[in-house]
Amino acid sequence: MQLHQWIYDVTNGSFLNIYMSQLIFVPMKRISRTFKFDPSFKSHLIQWASQHKPCCILDSHSLHNLDYPKGIIYDLVIGINARDTLFSNQNSFDKLKSFHEKHQDWLLGYLSYDLKNELERLSSNNEDHHQIPHLHFFVPETLITVQESELTISTFSDQHEEIFRHILETKTIHQKDRKPIEIQSRIHHAEYIRGVKSLLHHIQIGDIYEANFCQEFYAENIQTNPFELYTALVKTSPTPFSAYYSFNHNYLMCASPERFIQKKGDHVISQPIKGTAKRSLDPMADQELKQQLYHSKKDRTENVMIVDLVRNDLSRTAAQQSVKVDELFGVYSFSNVHQMISTITSKIKSGNHFTDVIKNAFPMGSMTGAPKIMAMDLIEKFEHTQRGIYSGSVGYITPDGDFDFNVVIRSLQYNDLDKYLSYMVGGAITHNSIPEDEYQECEIKADAIKKVLAGS
Repeated sequence: MQLHQWIYDVTNGSFLNIYMSQLIFVPMKRISRTFKFDPSFKSHLIQWASQHKPCCILDSHSLHNLDYPKGIIYDLVIGINARDTLFSNQNSFDKLKSFHEKHQDWLLGYLSYDLKNELERLSSNNEDHHQIPHLHFFVPETLITVQESELTISTFSDQHEEIFRHILETKTIHQKDRKPIEIQSRIHHAEYIRGVKSLLHHIQIGDIYEANFCQEFYAENIQTNPFELYTALVKTSPTPFSAYYSFNHNYLMCASPERFIQKKGDHVISQPIKGTAKRSLDPMADQELKQQLYHSKKDRTENVMIVDLVRNDLSRTAAQQSVKVDELFGVYSFSNVHQMISTITSKIKSGNHFTDVIKNAFPMGSMTGAPKIMAMDLIEKFEHTQRGIYSGSVGYITPDGDFDFNVVIRSLQYNDLDKYLSYMVGGAITHNSIPEDEYQECEIKADAIKKVLAGS
């Protein structure tokens, strides 16, 4: 007869089975309850969630009811407090695989751009002002998902009614008049123009076809409320892949329109954005700007190069002949800009783990250039700042290994210990890029963030 002794491990909130001097981790199962969701709850819900750490709020703003993006499952995904946490700066994807297998649970987290150094013979030697790990994921103590009129609370204890009551009782904080935050440019205008010209030279001599060149804007010694900045940002620019992420002293406030990659079963979808045009309050002029973007030779060139790169990335884990371009040069309208978006899909080849799919596609081609490795090597030389979470990704992983991750753009990063606030913007440089036009495109992309920091 086999005798088992069960003890409770306070550190991990799990039971350990002690048998023949071996400890076997047995993950605890979540208990879920569903409540009726009224849209008026939303401000209470995200305010309540923001008071906890770590905290991850993924908000589609119900924009998936439009043609783009395809396949968003949840209106909201929220995770708070950590049952267990993974920080990593080496062998990160192997650790993520083990972490998921250990818990067999929901994970929320981010992949920083500098994970590239673990995947290729690359380095990040520019200034690092945020000092974050390459990868951070956590198993949330409380997980909340919203689908249309249903809110599901998932916990390891039967406290659902109490949590729901706390959410309803949370007082929403009305936006106060904020003092404008003065921003400095890490790369001044003339230096940015020189950087574009240098990259154009590398394109002309055949080193690369395209490079995504980014610049940082920052403020030092700033005391601010990150959650207020986030709510102001998504109010100004509601997008389908927005995210609020906080852990330790670090905060991300993200209003991203772009999906990096999603997996549902054996189906994978990636939707790179390349091509941006401003919007007009005049409907006829706005439609004309949209048509100009659709027919723009430069933007089509940028877009198709990245589509080819994504097709190649997905093919590494795809079943034979399953990689398809479902849509090329789709133009979609957001509150501040029109965007050119293409959709690439594949089916996963048997034997590939879900982490293989992410690993082989990371970093996303829309934020690197092509060929990817050479482009990343060159932009490291012309950029002045480590990107950190910017142009990385935030998202969720389900217990069965499905996931959805965004591209971290149109975003603010803040460290409340160092009181350092920053955002980055960039654009794709191709052979027909005009340096001054590239600078102006960065200005258009940063418009929503500028409005928020100006207090307007």
